[in-house]
Amino acid sequence: MPSHPIAETVATLMPRARTELAELVAFKSVADFDRFPRSESERAARWVGDALCAEGFQDVEILDTPDGTQSVYGLLPGPEGAPTVLLYAHYDVQPPLDEAAWTTPPFTLTDREGRWYGRGAADCKGGLIMHLTALRALKANGGVPVSVKIIVEGSEEQGTGGLERYAEQHPELLRADTVVIGDTGNFRVGVPTVTATLRGMTLVRVQIDTLAGNLHSGQFGGAAPDALAALIRVLDSLRAPDGSTRVDGLTDQETWEGLDYTDEDFRSDARVLDGVELIGSGSVAERLWSRYAVTVLGIDSPSVAGATPSVHANAAALVSLRVPPGGDATEATKLLRAHLEAHTPWGARVRSEQVGQGQAFRADTSGPGYTAMARAMAVAYPGQEMQIAGQGGSIPLCNTLASLYPEAEILLIGLSEPSASIHAVDESVSPEELERMSVAEAVFLRDYATLD
Repeated sequence: MPSHPIAETVATLMPRARTELAELVAFKSVADFDRFPRSESERAARWVGDALCAEGFQDVEILDTPDGTQSVYGLLPGPEGAPTVLLYAHYDVQPPLDEAAWTTPPFTLTDREGRWYGRGAADCKGGLIMHLTALRALKANGGVPVSVKIIVEGSEEQGTGGLERYAEQHPELLRADTVVIGDTGNFRVGVPTVTATLRGMTLVRVQIDTLAGNLHSGQFGGAAPDALAALIRVLDSLRAPDGSTRVDGLTDQETWEGLDYTDEDFRSDARVLDGVELIGSGSVAERLWSRYAVTVLGIDSPSVAGATPSVHANAAALVSLRVPPGGDATEATKLLRAHLEAHTPWGARVRSEQVGQGQAFRADTSGPGYTAMARAMAVAYPGQEMQIAGQGGSIPLCNTLASLYPEAEILLIGLSEPSASIHAVDESVSPEELERMSVAEAVFLRDYATLD
């Protein structure tokens, strides 16, 4: 990166960024309190609050949100008349899955092969460190020329909607001229990217019951209706032969006209095994960013280890349906539940319930904030133009903010490029991306203050 005062300052701040990210990663802040201690999330929230106070934020508060989790808020006033920018990140993380499968411990930030490994390193504890580093760089180069609000969520990964409901109940709290969501990432390392669309999501739990209790498969198998087999048939009905999502009543009509994503690049990024076909139809970009996508997240059934020769009386699954921009998550939920019930065989009893939902999001990229971000990314990534991409994931807060503050621009940036393996084993962050994106955000905040 060529000489630039902000870039030079950020470079000196990187050791501190690593130290703080290590401290944050050490908290097992998974907002699933049946499996992870609530105290870990509460300690992480206090860490965030202390960090904001140390940076001079005012009105720092740990907010108890309606879903039983905590978000952290702070205000850093700028010069009189300056615009207000809201910065967002979340400190909660996905479970580590199989900890034994990690190369290094998931809650210990570890340097390896030029990356920093640990759960939340990219998604999204690294996003908070990006915000803090950018603000520190500005302070060292003349001060922060805008008013900054920051909100750090504690349950984004669980999709339980606590912060959305809190914001709706306190509509002035997060009001801003521009919002920077630090929870996406570049199309790949070295390609500066703003995410302009997000798919929505619905989570549905389906339960199938066929018997009063499990039965011996030798004595009763062949005539007794197996709940697990019924569930497998139901779940299989959610895909067409080519793997496309198939839910009765849902149709895919959206196309994607932005950044291209080749089959070869996707196979590499997704680490698809040789000889295994991609599923679905249309371009990869359409399949990821503008089409419905169903995923079975988990099944309640006996594990192979310790399984007994039984016909199963009960089986359940958690099903995720990603909803593209232009679709309605509420309507998609109704259709998904109706499909699950209609395709349950043998008259088995079926129950379904929604356990999470978020609407899709599409940003207006024509405003001055996008112009300022494009200039800032050109400073951080010399010779590269800012790209606009979609993302298949969901950030439900985006639609809440767009509804509460329709005049505000919303920009989505971050550290979760494909090599980060977010939500998977061996999640990591590129320190080079953290450094460059901190530069980009700092330059953006500086330039945004001077826009007409």
